[in-house]
Amino acid sequence: MTAAEAQTALQPSQEKSWHEMALQALKRNDIRLVPYVPDRILTTLIRNIHADPFFTTFPTAREEEAVGIVAGAWMAGMRGAVLMQTSGFATLANVLASLAVPYQIPLIMFVTERGTLGEFNYGQALVCSTMRPVLDSLAMEHHTCTRLDEFEFILDRSIKQAITTQAPVALILSPLLTGGKVFDK
Repeated sequence: MTAAEAQTALQPSQEKSWHEMALQALKRNDIRLVPYVPDRILTTLIRNIHADPFFTTFPTAREEEAVGIVAGAWMAGMRGAVLMQTSGFATLANVLASLAVPYQIPLIMFVTERGTLGEFNYGQALVCSTMRPVLDSLAMEHHTCTRLDEFEFILDRSIKQAITTQAPVALILSPLLTGGKVFDK
């Protein structure tokens, strides 16, 4: 081992953040279209997607709008993902059941999880408690991402499975992964 290799081996590894992993996985899987509903936890990812000319990205007024845009893009030959928060997911049952699932749209959903781990807003807690049962009732693949060391694998494999099987997938981004929303009172 050379002196340079020994010095490099002693330095702490530079771990990628969850949002860097997400950006790289989207690119690796040719996910170019990323409509979103703004969310504070997603701010860095959204900013980085906007800064990268690989992506076409823009905010939407509602989550259903973003899902419809991604569905239309898929039918035209373009892959897409939607970024949203748990509360926005509550509005999606109809569009998932009547569009994404029956028409086999490989919709990739990133859902930041609110309503758990210290949540102060009871409405967020109620929506969070219904999200997984709704996904289960639609037989939709979903994964709750809690650990950075597993995130890249889960994300990459979920995207590949969604595209191959032409079925939507929800990646629920736990506060254990993202740090969540901090509530100072």
